[in-house]
Amino acid sequence: MHTVWKGAISFGLVHVPVKMFSATEDKDISMRYVHKECGSPLAYVRKCPVCEKEVEWEEISKGYEYEKGKFVLFEKDELDQIAEQANKSIAILDFVDLSEIDPIYFQKTYYLAPDQAGGNAYQLLKEAMHQSGKIGIAKISIRSKSSLAAIRVLENCLAIETMFYPDEIRPVAQVPNLPENITVNEKELGMAQMLIDQLSTPFDPQKYTDDYRERLLQLIEHKVTGEEIKIAPARQETNVIDLMAALQASIEAAKPTLATDPGKPKKTAKPKTKTAAGEDKQAAGAEGPKPKRRKTAKKNETVS
Repeated sequence: MHTVWKGAISFGLVHVPVKMFSATEDKDISMRYVHKECGSPLAYVRKCPVCEKEVEWEEISKGYEYEKGKFVLFEKDELDQIAEQANKSIAILDFVDLSEIDPIYFQKTYYLAPDQAGGNAYQLLKEAMHQSGKIGIAKISIRSKSSLAAIRVLENCLAIETMFYPDEIRPVAQVPNLPENITVNEKELGMAQMLIDQLSTPFDPQKYTDDYRERLLQLIEHKVTGEEIKIAPARQETNVIDLMAALQASIEAAKPTLATDPGKPKKTAKPKTKTAAGEDKQAAGAEGPKPKRRKTAKKNETVS
């Protein structure tokens, strides 16, 4: 794996030299814009609208727009200087319980491996965190981007997850059209909880796949080989009006399939009631009771 970052974890006066590797990979299928007329891929040109000419990289600087059309410019050395002060250390500020952090704070996961002669310190930190059940909250700067981070034990490795700062999280109060003061129907609530119980299972990440990416890869393969493609029409979604009926149908669909054929009705035995003489009332109809069969000496033969 490619090394993303090199530095050290520090907690107290202990320093753990580490290398960072990306724990995830983007498997999105990349598309390019292509000119339909000739099939050539389009190129993006850095053009100045005032000078009306293409601008080379060495002529480009970064700027911050503090007012409409007004910028303050920064040289690369200036930005590197302020980034250099923090980009070589992961300073653990606190140890907390993972359950106290809402997942909305997490961004991206990286693996941390010991660097140089830091194996002993790395193992010490990993084992201490494992036994305490705590995770470390730290600050880190990656590619001039500063963020919070959570360091935790993942199997036999230390992992670090970059996090948003609190002021980067939008308040829930800004979300429009959230329902307020709506009374939940108790029967609907009970059925919803029953449906959740039926669909509850231990988390197994292997059962989830990117269906869109798989369909897109198949489509690409068919187009490359020149096959004619026909796309089935998408299923029309309907608005659910009867919430109770939808819950009931969902519960029925979530039930385990029976071993018997669901299309065949189950055979039910006819109830038999005995008369005082012990005879079947259904048998003792208008035609009178049927004569009993007497067994002969021969086995499995009867005579009336």
